[in-house]
Amino acid sequence: MHKILALKKVIISLFIILAAVSVAVLPNLKFSFDFSQFFPEGDEDLVFYKEFKSEFGTDDNFLLIALPNNGSVFERDFLTRFHKVSKEAKKLSFVKVSQSLTTLSYPLKTSFGYTKLPIIHLNEPDKYEADWAKIKEDGLFINTLIDENASSLVLALETKDELDYDQSITLLTEVRQLLDDNNFNEFHLLGRAYFYEAIVAMQKSEVIKTSLASFLLVFLILYLIYRRFIIVFICLLSITLSLLLFFGLLSVLGIQLSAMAAFYPILMLIVGTSDVIHIMDDYLAKLRLGLEKETALIQSLREVGVSTLLTSITTAIGFASLLTSKSSSISSFGVNSAIGVLTAFITVLFFTCSLLLLFKNESLLRDKPDRHLWNPILSKVNKITKSNGRIILVGSLVFTAICLVGIGRIDTNYEIKESLPKNSAIANDFVFFQENYSGFRPLEVAVLAQNQNKVTDFDVVHESEKVEQYLKRQSAIRNVQSVNTLYKALHKAHNLNKSDYFVLPTDENVFNTYQKDIDKLARKQKNKFVNAKENKARISARVLDVGTDSLNVVYDNFKSFTKNKIDSTLVKYKLTGSGVLLDKNSYYVRDSLIQGLIMGLLLVAIIMALIFRNLKILLISMLPNLLPLLFAAALLGYFGIALEATISVVFAIVFGIAVDDTIHFLGRYRIGTAKGLSKEEALEVTFQETGRALIITTATLFFGFMILLFSEHSPSVTIGLLVSVTLLAALILDLLLLPVLIRRLL
Repeated sequence: MHKILALKKVIISLFIILAAVSVAVLPNLKFSFDFSQFFPEGDEDLVFYKEFKSEFGTDDNFLLIALPNNGSVFERDFLTRFHKVSKEAKKLSFVKVSQSLTTLSYPLKTSFGYTKLPIIHLNEPDKYEADWAKIKEDGLFINTLIDENASSLVLALETKDELDYDQSITLLTEVRQLLDDNNFNEFHLLGRAYFYEAIVAMQKSEVIKTSLASFLLVFLILYLIYRRFIIVFICLLSITLSLLLFFGLLSVLGIQLSAMAAFYPILMLIVGTSDVIHIMDDYLAKLRLGLEKETALIQSLREVGVSTLLTSITTAIGFASLLTSKSSSISSFGVNSAIGVLTAFITVLFFTCSLLLLFKNESLLRDKPDRHLWNPILSKVNKITKSNGRIILVGSLVFTAICLVGIGRIDTNYEIKESLPKNSAIANDFVFFQENYSGFRPLEVAVLAQNQNKVTDFDVVHESEKVEQYLKRQSAIRNVQSVNTLYKALHKAHNLNKSDYFVLPTDENVFNTYQKDIDKLARKQKNKFVNAKENKARISARVLDVGTDSLNVVYDNFKSFTKNKIDSTLVKYKLTGSGVLLDKNSYYVRDSLIQGLIMGLLLVAIIMALIFRNLKILLISMLPNLLPLLFAAALLGYFGIALEATISVVFAIVFGIAVDDTIHFLGRYRIGTAKGLSKEEALEVTFQETGRALIITTATLFFGFMILLFSEHSPSVTIGLLVSVTLLAALILDLLLLPVLIRRLL
């Protein structure tokens, strides 16, 4: 280390160069959002969905535009402008199909062949009332292209599959310009492109806000602690540098930032501050004792640096435990956070330590150190743990019991709207479509013909009709469509367009006639629902955002219905689609969370066993860090917060950071006993020399994560609250329970 510190100017220059490179590549840093990031990787249903998608395309390739009108949509000027937009929308970038009630028509069979009847007689206002009555009678377009009160119409655009961010922005820009050109000031949007735009905008905003807020917070805390601008400058420069290097590294590696990117600035600034404070505190204390700068720094690195290295490794392991998640977004967040923690440590170890040696002692030290204010308080806490050991142990057991009760109340009834920015346009639009139309969640049912049958056979189609009617009876499911819609539309067309005939024909010969007509006249529409071999088909629907657990009940009931009420020798049915995969992810959240934490605990236990080489110390170190995890889980149960993929990162954060205080405490205690101090003397020294840093770093972490309470992202607010409160609980356990365990077990 002496040789490395001798090259301090070279090290500082190298870090400055790396920072400049990071700034240069920052514009290349990309943000992304895709619901597929939360699909359970490796799941058999995901494999099936990918195969299904290759034949039928994606189920989220739509953009819905709802245009309300005061009173009723059946007003000529409004309908004329709406129709113009509907026609011009076909020319928009990445749009394949544009549909609305003014562009669609009813088929009608006459003696001269098929003709078309307009659903809305655009230029005949005297027929509007009859048109609306017919629409209500059919019910086919209610809650899909028009709401129940006829107060708004929907223009449904089918887009290119899997639009990326740039394509989404291009399409939305053109849509808004088209609406503005036709004097539509009020509108509501829903679809993949709109989600992409809104979530990425939120990500960018959150990263900037959390970075600035964290920077300001760290500045205030450091100034209140050290009262020396030069120290604050060194700390902030080091932490900001580590953040720059981290984002620069992500940019160079081509890693795209997901919806959880807002956590990175907080983690880097707060965790980096913790590393700086522990080393800085010890270094300044040794300078006050009269040691030379290099000697003081070397001793600090030997005594505190090892503990800081251990805490960085254990924090990184805590985040790396998220690798067990089947969600690529969560596992990527874990890996990136682990990289960030280690980046912060390396920056502090080399850059900060090198920078400290450039300044004279008098510029770093205050005339009146404030340790005399802390010492009496910390001594009193130590005495409390000594005289109230039994009470603390009993209290810990009661606390554990209360946590276990709360854990039993955890649910996974997550709703998509919770992930949307609060009070934003997209959140309001999502609610609008939820209340007036069919919602956003897509639902796909794969129809699989059996034993050489075809999905277009008469008997198979009638079996599928049973399934379709069952789906329509479910209150959470709407807008059910399949190839059967075409058969029923032709049957209605052959019977004077009467709504009573919008059913499947019961005569097989009549059905076969319709089959031929569809192949001639509606082949394109048929291909949306039936594959080329006609051994697979799809039933498409939308599902309201009623919560994951509620929808899983719907899915289970559907599986039971198809198993017991459908002839499986003819056809089988399988739920699929992006919505089902998102809901299925809830099954894996708990399992992957438990697996990840067990793996993390084992790795940390192995590291601590190798360092301390004492099984009793290993046991002592684990107990105070299991309770904060139980506490975090209990808070979810007591506050009715649904456990989902994003929220699950709380446990990795809590575990990775909470164990840091334990390591610093035990590390200082071990140094004391190694110097020949008695157990009580070592504990007193540990409280005096480490307690202050533990309280300061926890306070920094507490307020740092509380910044997330001002986030637009509801899961981030929840995570900020849970982590802040839980880390505070972890500090209390370390200061109260840990000394009691040391006295009882060592």
